[in-house]
This record gives sequence, C-alpha cells and structure tokens, in this order.
Amino acid sequence: MYLWFVILKFHKYHGTGNDFILIDNRSGQFTIPQGSLRLLIEKLCNRHFGIGADGLILLENAPDHDFRMVYFNSDGNEGSFCGNGSRCIVAFAHQINAIKSNSVKFAAVDGIHHAEVIKSHNGNFDVMVDLNDTDYPVNLSENTFFIDTGSPHLVIIHENIASLDVTELGRKIRHSPKWAEKGVNVNFAQIINRDTIAVRTYERGVEQETLSCGTGVTAVALTCNILAGHKQQDAITVQTEGGSLLVSFISESNKKFRNIRLRGAAELVFSGNIKI
Repeated sequence: MYLWFVILKFHKYHGTGNDFILIDNRSGQFTIPQGSLRLLIEKLCNRHFGIGADGLILLENAPDHDFRMVYFNSDGNEGSFCGNGSRCIVAFAHQINAIKSNSVKFAAVDGIHHAEVIKSHNGNFDVMVDLNDTDYPVNLSENTFFIDTGSPHLVIIHENIASLDVTELGRKIRHSPKWAEKGVNVNFAQIINRDTIAVRTYERGVEQETLSCGTGVTAVALTCNILAGHKQQDAITVQTEGGSLLVSFISESNKKFRNIRLRGAAELVFSGNIKI
C-alpha cells in the first residue's frame, strides 16, 4: 500500500483580525483536482482540524502585472473581491520579494487593482489598496442600504451594535429568500461622530461574524458619507472588532464614488508546513 501526500508551505496573515492562509503558487504547487479543491480549502481553513482562517489566497503569476490574487472563502468556494485579503497578499508579496517596489499592480477576480506598501508610524507596514469605482448605495428601507464594493453588501444603521447577535441576525438576512441564491454580506454600522464609524459584519462564505471585512468597511464608509450629505473629507476611520481601517474616496455628482482607497495594517501571524 502506497500513501501519497504533499508538504504545503503556507503563511498566515491578518488584516485587523480578518485572517487568511496565503500560498505562493507561482510555481503551481497548489494544483489540486477541482473535485477535491473545495474540500481541501474548507479543511485548511477549519479552526479545529486545519490551520484556521476566514479564507485562503493564492499568489499566482499574471502577465503584465505584478501578480494575480485568487481568493477562496473558508467554505472552499472561490469568492468575490476581498479588501483585507488583498492587503494581506500585497504584504506577503512584499515579504517574499515577489514585487520590485512598494507600488503594486495586481489582477483579481473583479479586474486590476493598485496598492501601496507604506511604512507606518510604529515601524510596521500599512497596505493601501484601490477599490473599483462604484455607484451610490440603494436605500432599501429607512435604515438599510445596498452597495457593491467588489462584494455585495447590506449596510444597516443601528444605534448600539455592541448589543446585537450579529451571527444570528446576519444569517437570517443572508439566507432570506431575497438574498439566499447569491448571498450578501451584512454590516451593522453605528455612527460614532462625524469622522468615525463602528461596524460589525456577517460574511457570506464564512457564514458567521468576522472580526473585520475590508469591502464591508468600505461599504459602510461610503453609505455613511451619503447620510452625512456627501461631506468631503480626507478619510473616514472605521472601527471593527479587530482594529481600525481608513477609507478615502471622492464622491461625484453623477452618483458615483471614485478613487476609493482602503488602508490599514496587514501582519504576518506565522508560517509553517502542513501535509495535504
């Protein structure tokens, strides 16, 4: 009887608590048959029987760009654009010298993105990533809005998000008849002051509350800007359960946001090898 297995080298990063397994796949080491891929990723992301993460990201070669980002949710399915994940893969590429400068252009499922590695005040590094232009949010009810920031998001304004069972409420909304087929991320947002918002997010694909969600943070910042009367400002601070992120943008009169940028820390947790 012969046993076959591969030793997989991985790195785990987090962006304000949103954690990811990162794999350098430029040599094609992570070429898994499609029928087994979802189950393997689900197992690797499992916090009891695997490495544990909200998602898995492959760093791959991309013609004319620094690299390609391929993102999978922790349920094993390929996901839409991930804001915090993109910041982590840029930090990872910088760490392993896969990029030649602090300014990066990479391909993702929703197109080409630019990012920048920035030395922060404490000697660590922030990563700022550009998101695609998007339309103003759609007002679905008195306190609920829909906006797509690379992933689909509901933003629900609430006066005390600390009191909410976000996983239970988010799951009910995400699996309701209106959203069940394609899914939606559900963000509960609390306006702290004119420049600061707090948010808690239920993520589809993870199917529970996560400590942070980059596209969700962006969705909340853009939505609250509309509620504030399109106030122009340098950046909005958004507080998540895992830390704070900065969102900057330009609000246009044609009901579009452009120059959307998400900035925050992206940090290595640990590196290791696992048998698959």
